[in-house]
Amino acid sequence: MSLHSWWLFAISVFLLSATPGPNMLHILSRSVEMGIKRTTAAMAGCLTAMILVLAGSAAGLSTMLLALPGAFEVLRYAGIAYLLWLGIKSWRAKIAPIDVGSDELPASHSLAKLYSGGFAIAVSNPKLILFAAAFFPQFLNPAAPQLPQFAVLIGTFVVIEVFWYGVYAMGGKSLARVLRQPSMKRMFNRMTGVIFIGFGLALLKAKPQ
Repeated sequence: MSLHSWWLFAISVFLLSATPGPNMLHILSRSVEMGIKRTTAAMAGCLTAMILVLAGSAAGLSTMLLALPGAFEVLRYAGIAYLLWLGIKSWRAKIAPIDVGSDELPASHSLAKLYSGGFAIAVSNPKLILFAAAFFPQFLNPAAPQLPQFAVLIGTFVVIEVFWYGVYAMGGKSLARVLRQPSMKRMFNRMTGVIFIGFGLALLKAKPQ
């Protein structure tokens, strides 16, 4: 892989990661609800899932899913169902006071559950697999060993993704000050719900080419 190819990849991923998606929206909403410190568990869950999916793609998971009849469709509909569930849950969420200063976590917001929630939302999105399958090969040198090149691309992707996680988490911290009013919190929950549902419905168009 040439330095020029790497720069093109890094710039492309930087712009793509900046676009609000299920992961970023999840981190933003967790930061609004619980603050940046607690949201790091959700970030770790999203990041773990992303690394596993990208590494799996490098190992041939993408080809396998696209080759096995029905495998992609099962994953796609699972992702749709999970995002729709998150949307409905957010729309119907009870309006509780926002307190980002306490170190106490309710049982429903334990670090383990925050981590697993972030992991589930990231791993349930089949677009990441399609992205790796269609996007990564454009920047690889077929004459050079593939594994080191994939390692560089995945490492670059991870660093950029973590940067945007931080940006969205900081945005949530600032937004929390506005959402202390119940009416504003309710509006935010419903907007978040609509967006999650929109992401779920958008997956209906995510078909392999």
